Amino acid sequence: MQKNWFTKKSMIGIGIVIIVLFLFLRSCGSEGESGDEATFNVNRGPLTISVTESGTINFRNQIVIKNEVEGRTTILYLIREGVKVKKGELLVELDASPLQDRLVDQQIRVENTQAAFVRARENLDVVKSESASSLEKSELDLRFADQDLKKYIEGEYPNELSKAESDITVAKEELSRAEERLKWSQVLFNEKYLSQTELQADELAAKKARLSLDQAVSARDLLVEYTHTKRLAELESNAKQSVMALDRTKKKTGADVIQAEADLKAKDSEFKRESDKLEKLNKQISKTKIYAPNDGLVVYPTSGKGFFSFSEEPLQEGKEVREREELIYLPAADSVLAEVKLNESLLDKVKIGLPVRITVAALPDQIFTGKVFSIAPLPDAGSGFLGSDVKVFNSEIYIDKSGGALRTGMSCEVEIIIAHYDDVLYVPVQAVTRHEGQPVVYVRRRGGFEPRQVELGLDNNNMVHIKKGVEKDEEVWLTPPIEAMVFNDSPDSLSENLQDALDEAEKNPLQDPVSPEIKLPDDPEKMLEKLKEEMGDDLPEELQDIDIKEIMQDAPGDVSITPPN
Repeated sequence: MQKNWFTKKSMIGIGIVIIVLFLFLRSCGSEGESGDEATFNVNRGPLTISVTESGTINFRNQIVIKNEVEGRTTILYLIREGVKVKKGELLVELDASPLQDRLVDQQIRVENTQAAFVRARENLDVVKSESASSLEKSELDLRFADQDLKKYIEGEYPNELSKAESDITVAKEELSRAEERLKWSQVLFNEKYLSQTELQADELAAKKARLSLDQAVSARDLLVEYTHTKRLAELESNAKQSVMALDRTKKKTGADVIQAEADLKAKDSEFKRESDKLEKLNKQISKTKIYAPNDGLVVYPTSGKGFFSFSEEPLQEGKEVREREELIYLPAADSVLAEVKLNESLLDKVKIGLPVRITVAALPDQIFTGKVFSIAPLPDAGSGFLGSDVKVFNSEIYIDKSGGALRTGMSCEVEIIIAHYDDVLYVPVQAVTRHEGQPVVYVRRRGGFEPRQVELGLDNNNMVHIKKGVEKDEEVWLTPPIEAMVFNDSPDSLSENLQDALDEAEKNPLQDPVSPEIKLPDDPEKMLEKLKEEMGDDLPEELQDIDIKEIMQDAPGDVSITPPN
């Protein structure tokens, strides 16, 4: 009996607890009607969406004067900080004596390299001239060798061969006449008309003619077979040697010229390098005196760095400064900006070009205007210096004409105007909460507050733009419950939840009951009657005829149903 009672009626009792809790909270809402809850009437009108950040005034256009002397140098003269200077006025003088000593040595090196350069240049002219002469002579030798070969082949050899043939022909004629004379002399000698001496003379003449013919033939054969071959080979060889000699001359003269040009180029490079060093030394010496490039106010870098300059030695006469070290700032007083650090949560709102209003603590009666000029692409590396996980992004706000009133280092408040609406609905940001992941506001209705889903626009950390979901003058709750404690559901939703609980109790009755304690609010009967009036037929059948007194009287001894204190 106890188990069946707990299985059925305890679940109904639990449902009643939910109902009376609903009524209890509803009654709290009813009390709100008397003005206990903080509310706000939805307003319509102009709304400015902006974010405010602290910043520091700095000069937008300032000339940073750095030490351009290499190494480390000592300051001999330094203009006082805060002095207004004119263009061309001496600001800093550095020690130039070590540079002067190096300058003398460098001038000697330049003169030596210049003399070597001149010698190399003259030597190149000589080499070019000699190369041209050698090349011309070789070309002439080749031309003469070709001419000699052609002259021999086409002139000398044919003439010599023709002369040899002519000598043979003459020798043959002389031999024929000598032999004919000898023949008649022999006849006459036989007839005793000539003497022996005359016959012998004719015989000698015939022999001489035969010898002359033999010599002429031999001379021709020697010319054709030996002299011509040797002479032709000799002349052809001379022509080939002349070609090779010309090629060697070309290569040698080319190499000589290239070598001379390379030597000249090397000497020229050395001369220029030393000259550049001399020019650089002169420039370095000239940079030991730094003059104001324009009018401005002298500011030392250590003054502009504020807290972070505590570890740096103050700029003063006698101090050693390194190359590229900042010496003086010359800001233009009529061109300023505000440096701010934007929280990472604002990056989706703040864009470059948005208008800005700036107020300066030192000038409370003035409001300056400007615009967002730049937002750093990466967070400030020092944003986590103090252990904070929040990232900030360095940004620059260009300020319009300031009239020279602003000074570097001044603190300021920067209000960035994200958007401005002339006529929109808005409520305080604290009136908006989330239910089931959606933005809702609690709108007052009969008996309490009703959650209503809304579409949000931008907010300025004070008011939020409501695009749709509420109407003007509707009253919204400024302290809505968090999502996990929402009890102001509609009667339909509550009825469905109770019916689901009862169905679950039918399917899965408790098998091993314990001794529960059910606490009810004060006067649950009255609250239940009120719920019946409001929900009507939507109230589950199991709860229509429930008698809370009967349930409490029939409850077993180990079940405690008591109202709370």
